[in-house]
Amino acid sequence: MPYSIDQNRLQQFNSLEFIAKQVVEGFITGLHKSPFHGFSVEFAEHRLYNTGESIKHIDWKLYGRTDKLFVKRFEEETNLRCQLVIDNSSSMYFPVKENPTIDNPNKITFSIYSAAAIMLLLKKQRDAVGLSFFSDTLELSTQAKSSSVHHKYLYSELEKLLIPISTKTHKKTAAADSLHQIAENIHKRSLVVIFSDMMESSGNTDELFAALQHLKHNKHEVVLFHVTDKQKEEEFDYDNRPYKFVDMESGEELRVNPVEVKKEYLKAVNKFKKELILRCGKYRIDIIEADINKGFDTVLQSYLVKRERLY
Repeated sequence: MPYSIDQNRLQQFNSLEFIAKQVVEGFITGLHKSPFHGFSVEFAEHRLYNTGESIKHIDWKLYGRTDKLFVKRFEEETNLRCQLVIDNSSSMYFPVKENPTIDNPNKITFSIYSAAAIMLLLKKQRDAVGLSFFSDTLELSTQAKSSSVHHKYLYSELEKLLIPISTKTHKKTAAADSLHQIAENIHKRSLVVIFSDMMESSGNTDELFAALQHLKHNKHEVVLFHVTDKQKEEEFDYDNRPYKFVDMESGEELRVNPVEVKKEYLKAVNKFKKELILRCGKYRIDIIEADINKGFDTVLQSYLVKRERLY
C-alpha cells in the first residue's frame, strides 16, 4: 500500500508502557487500578466482617491478633480506556508536501504515527482504545475496545489520513464543538489523548478552553500533544523576500514580506501559546509541545519515559 503505516517504525516502543495516572474504570485485567473492589492480587484495606456474609476473605491472622473479624478488600487491576483524538482539519496538512513521510512529515503524519505507536502499547497491555477525528465536524468517533479486529479497523482508519488532501480542500477547525461531543460520548472514565495544532477557526479561544475543561469535568485524564512546525509556525523563520501565504482552512491569500510582520506575528503566537499552557496547567491537562521536526519517535518516547518515572 502506498499510504500505509510502517509498522517497523513502531516496534521501538514495545519495551515501554502507558500507565494511567488516575483511577480508571474497566473490566479487563491490565496494568491500571480500578475503583471497583473484588478479588485480585493487590490488597486495598480491611473492613469489619458483617454477620451472614461469606467468610472467604476473612483475615484469620488479624483475627488471631485482635480477636475481631475483618474482611480483606482488594483493588482489582483493570484496563485503561483510551480515546485517541486527531485534528483532521486542513491546517494539520501543513507544511504542504507532495509525499509526506514519517522522516519528512507534515503535522497530520506526525500525529498518525504517534497515535499508532500509542495504540501498539495499549494493545500489548490489553487496554481498550477508541479513535476520533474532527475538523469542522466530528468525522469519526469509535467506542474503546481491545479486540484485534477493532485494532485492525483503527489502523485502517489512521491510514486513510495518510492520503494527501488537495490544497483546494478547505476543512476548517471546530475543535470546541467536537471536543464537547467527544466528552459527551465517553461514558466511562478514560484517558483522552489529543493531537492538534489548536488552531480554532472561530478564533474564540474561550470556547476551546471550555471544551478542554469539559473533558476534565467528566473526570477524564487529558493529554494534549500541541503539534506544530516550530520553525515555520512559531519562530516564523522565512527568508527576507516576498511570499504568498495561503490560509489552508479558508483559502485566503496574503502577499507579504515576513520581516515586515514578524514582530506582531510572534507577539500573537506567544500570547496564545502562553495562555494555552496556563489554562492546561489550571485544568491539570498534560500538554506536550510536539515539534514535528524533532520526529514523532523522539517526542513520544521522551514523554512516555517521563510518564513512567512519574506514575
